[in-house]
Amino acid sequence: MSALGHDVPRVFVLVFAVGSGLAGLAGVIGGFMLFTQPTLAHAIGPIVFVVVVVGGLGSLPGAFVASMLIGILQTFAVAVDYSLADLLRASGVPLPQLSLLREVLGVKLATAAPIVPYLLLVLMLIVRPRGLLGTRDA
Repeated sequence: MSALGHDVPRVFVLVFAVGSGLAGLAGVIGGFMLFTQPTLAHAIGPIVFVVVVVGGLGSLPGAFVASMLIGILQTFAVAVDYSLADLLRASGVPLPQLSLLREVLGVKLATAAPIVPYLLLVLMLIVRPRGLLGTRDA
């Protein structure tokens, strides 16, 4: 008998049922927004991975917070039509005329919006490897 008592199988069944229900709900919602095809996992799989890692493995509230954060950041990045070069110019920092750095700094944030979740993933792995609401396992 485990330390949790004899209700352990019921807990696992309940967790499985809730997880299956949420996956079914996500499928119903996503099915209307995306064209269902055999390669759909290639399209949304990477962003789902980013959400799970940023939120914390095994944390449902963390996945919710991470998905909202990533959605807001990516929407904001698409809406902003500025580059780092524009920001530096506005603050009075001179930029070199012919350099690779000028080209890189001239990329608009709206153009680079698809990589924002992956930059957040790298930042999260550096700052807090467990994720936003993940717990440390001993």
